[in-house]
Amino acid sequence: MEIAWFKKIRKPKQPVEHKRMQVPEGLWVKCNGCKEIIYKKEVLRNANVCPKCNYHFRISARERLSALFDDGRYQEVDTDIYSVDPLKFRDMKPYRDRLREYREKTGLNDAVINGRGTLGGIQVMMAVMEYGFMGGSMGSAVGEKVTRAIERALDERIPLVVISCSGGARMQEGVLSLMQMAKIGAALGKLHHAGVPYVSILTDPTTGGVTASFAMLGDLNIAEPKALIGFAGPRVIEQTIREKLPDEFQRSEFLVEHGMLDFIVERREMRDVLVRCLKFMFNAEAMAAAAPSAASAAETGTGSASDGVSSGQGTAASARPRRAREPLPFPTPFAARSKITTPTPEIT
Repeated sequence: MEIAWFKKIRKPKQPVEHKRMQVPEGLWVKCNGCKEIIYKKEVLRNANVCPKCNYHFRISARERLSALFDDGRYQEVDTDIYSVDPLKFRDMKPYRDRLREYREKTGLNDAVINGRGTLGGIQVMMAVMEYGFMGGSMGSAVGEKVTRAIERALDERIPLVVISCSGGARMQEGVLSLMQMAKIGAALGKLHHAGVPYVSILTDPTTGGVTASFAMLGDLNIAEPKALIGFAGPRVIEQTIREKLPDEFQRSEFLVEHGMLDFIVERREMRDVLVRCLKFMFNAEAMAAAAPSAASAAETGTGSASDGVSSGQGTAASARPRRAREPLPFPTPFAARSKITTPTPEIT
């Protein structure tokens, strides 16, 4: 009997190739709140809010404008303002090149969009900050656009809504960016004197010079849930005082508890809440009746200094043409391709 010392050598079977399924990019998003992977369309249907933990994703300025205005239609104004880099600033790259990159990336001239439209049938002027443009930082062009939004609301006697989403003043413009805090604050003082409502909406994040100026000066200060709102960031504060801060420190819920905000509104309910607030705060007939007397006082010079808009400019009712600003004694740190006018509303 022969013993088979060697087994028959068999050729190895060809391994089965498992083809990896190609999943298109952008179908899923990871929530920064609960860390869950969520179907993106489900998040979009929920106003860019996580359906599991209610985390509010950041959205663009145009998305906010479309979500708030009636039928998503509005007229964008002040589109011709941009920074001219007056300090010729350079860090890792020239500031002018950095601006060019963000303009190409976002399609915007700077970090704010001004729009006019109706909200619940009420004519409203709105300025919305774009975090995707250099962290929504406030430079001279942003300050000028927000100021012009205030001036338009004052001239036309319509409510003003400003949505803040910013890291603060833009360091590349130095003191010129800090100057915008006082400039916008002065314009808001005149708006308040005229009795025109101003609603400030603070979103994640709102910090630095924006928080220290116009974001907290609203007749009504509203915030989205768990929005980071403060001056210096929590890590900077911890390193300075060498103490551990509370978990909810500088969040919108913390600020409401300590009287810094009026209330918190979820993004899905923001439009309805704004409509109710504006109907309560704004009386179009009374405002229209008060406008002619304010205009005549400005023409005769009997009105107070607060009757004008910023930069020493006289005010007028919506029927009176806007007066041009007096020229500044120094070059402006921003450029505009056309002078300020109030165009005929064209809803887009």
